[in-house]
Amino acid sequence: MNFSQKMLREDALKGKVIVVTGGGSGLGKAMTKYFLELGAKVAITSRDLDKLKNTAAELESETGGICLPVQCDVRHYEEVENMLQQVLKAFDKVDILLNNAAGNFISPTERLSANAFDTIIDIVLKGTKNCTLAFGKHWIDSKQTSATVLNIVTTYAWTGSAYVVPSATAKAGVLAMTRSLAVEWAKYGIRTNAIAPGPFPTKGAWDRLLPGNLSEKFDMAKKVPLKRVGDHQELANLAAYLVSDFSAYINGEVVVIDGGEWLKGAGQFNILEAIPEELWDQLEMMIKAKKNK
Repeated sequence: MNFSQKMLREDALKGKVIVVTGGGSGLGKAMTKYFLELGAKVAITSRDLDKLKNTAAELESETGGICLPVQCDVRHYEEVENMLQQVLKAFDKVDILLNNAAGNFISPTERLSANAFDTIIDIVLKGTKNCTLAFGKHWIDSKQTSATVLNIVTTYAWTGSAYVVPSATAKAGVLAMTRSLAVEWAKYGIRTNAIAPGPFPTKGAWDRLLPGNLSEKFDMAKKVPLKRVGDHQELANLAAYLVSDFSAYINGEVVVIDGGEWLKGAGQFNILEAIPEELWDQLEMMIKAKKNK
C-alpha cells in the first residue's frame, strides 16, 4: 500500500484560509503543502522569518498555491494579534487555525532548569492559548458563522511519559482546552479538535531529540504494532479532513494516529529508562553542540 497517497478531492479546501503555526518545517510544512494542494490559502508562522520565506516560496512553486510567511513568536500575545491582523489584511478572513508550534526536551526532569521547563510550557500551552484566544475572539466579535481550531497533541497527553515531562504537562493542558472549548464555543460555529500523532520522524526535531546514533538504538518503529513509523502524508490527510467541511459534525474529538503505539506501551519515551547516567551526559553534550552550531 502507498501510504503517501492523497485522500481528499482537489477542491476540498477551496476558498479556505488557514493559519499553521510552526509551519516552516517538518510536519507543519507537510500539512501546509497538502492544504495548498487542496485549494486553501495558507499563512505559516514561526520565529524564523528566513526559513518561512524559503518554505513559502518552495511550496508555492510546488503547488501553485498562495502561502504567506508571517513571523510570530506564539509565546507573546501581542505578536499573535499582530500576526492575525497581517493574515486578515492579506486574505480578508481566516477560517482555520492549526496549532502546531511545539518544543521538547528529552531529559531526566531533575536535570532541567526551571527556565527550560518554562520554555516548553510557554511554546506549547501558552502559545496554543494565545493563538486560540486571539482567533476565537476575532471570530466571535466578527460574528463569523463557522471556524475550526485543530490542535496537535500527543498520546502521552493523557498517559503522561517519563523524560518529556514539560511536553506531557503542556500537551495535557492543550487537550483539556480542546475538549472544553469544543463545548463552550460550539454555539459560535467554532469546532475544536485535535490530532495525537505517534512517531512521525522529521529531520530537525528527531535529530535534536535523539542526536548521534541514539535514533538507531531507540528505534521507534519497534514500539509500534504495525512495525513502522508514520508517513507525513498520512498525517496531512487526517489534518485536511478534520479542517474540511467533510468533518463538520466532528467536534471535541482527539484522533490518534500512531499505529497502535500507545496501546502497546503507554508513555512514548518510557523506554529511555534504559539509558545509563553516562549516556545522559553524552546526550546533553551532543544536544548542546548541535544547538550551538
